[in-house]
Amino acid sequence: MMLAACVIVILHKRSTERTLDRVEKMLGSAINGVFSEDSYDEGRLSKLESELSDFLRISSLSAQNIKNERDKIKSLISDISHQTKTPISNLLLYSELLEKGELSPESRDSVETIHAQAEKLRFLIDSLVKLSRLENGILALEPRMTPLGPILADVTAELTGKAQAKGLTLLAADTVAQAEIDGKWTREAIVNIVDNAIKYTREGQVLIDTVEYEMFVEVRIKDTGIGIPEEEYAKVFKRFYRGGDVKNEEGVGIGLYLAREIVAGEGGYITVSSVVGKGTTFSVFLPKKAGITDRL
Repeated sequence: MMLAACVIVILHKRSTERTLDRVEKMLGSAINGVFSEDSYDEGRLSKLESELSDFLRISSLSAQNIKNERDKIKSLISDISHQTKTPISNLLLYSELLEKGELSPESRDSVETIHAQAEKLRFLIDSLVKLSRLENGILALEPRMTPLGPILADVTAELTGKAQAKGLTLLAADTVAQAEIDGKWTREAIVNIVDNAIKYTREGQVLIDTVEYEMFVEVRIKDTGIGIPEEEYAKVFKRFYRGGDVKNEEGVGIGLYLAREIVAGEGGYITVSSVVGKGTTFSVFLPKKAGITDRL
């Protein structure tokens, strides 16, 4: 009886090992993206193996469907970007040419409106294309240790003309701070926030400075603009949200949403504080090490 029991235990152990070997093989195939139900004999599979096989087959089909959908979205985004670029550029070009000519006050107002709306349309489409590429994984953030000084200097150089046209001062304090970020996309986020500050500041200044902490670098964008009511702090980061006080101002309500998505994708976050009628401060917290928020 003891011998029979030993034989049964050994056979059971070998059967279990074979089953585990087959399960491991199926999982390995699934991980490598080459799992095929045709590779396995249903008659030899245990109930557990059969259920695992069904699960992996369904998962493989789902993964392929997701890939197909992403390919479709990628193609659609590319088509939208390509097909709208030329018409919008032509609208801007011809409106600029008309503005240089002799026009009646009424006609000049109309041409300036056309130019402004074409600029808004270009910004909207560019932002939506960038956002879609991020959300669908078509473009991935690639964080690396990056000096913030050149980024802030570049942002200031790009937007100084717009600030001066409104009689505003735009300044960025020198900094040697570094953060583990994707420089190109972080610049995009900060440009959107600074541009937003300029839009809603009628007089005074927009200042950019940095504060270093143990795990983050804070980039502060402080303006002397119209301010934001406290109940709207969370709402301003929503897609296409525009407060009642700014509905007639320039803008489409996508810049802050895009900025938050970029910064969040890098492991950072954005806060806002404001006093209505006196100004607003946006604080962009960028990680000194990638993935730092996962450990908090």
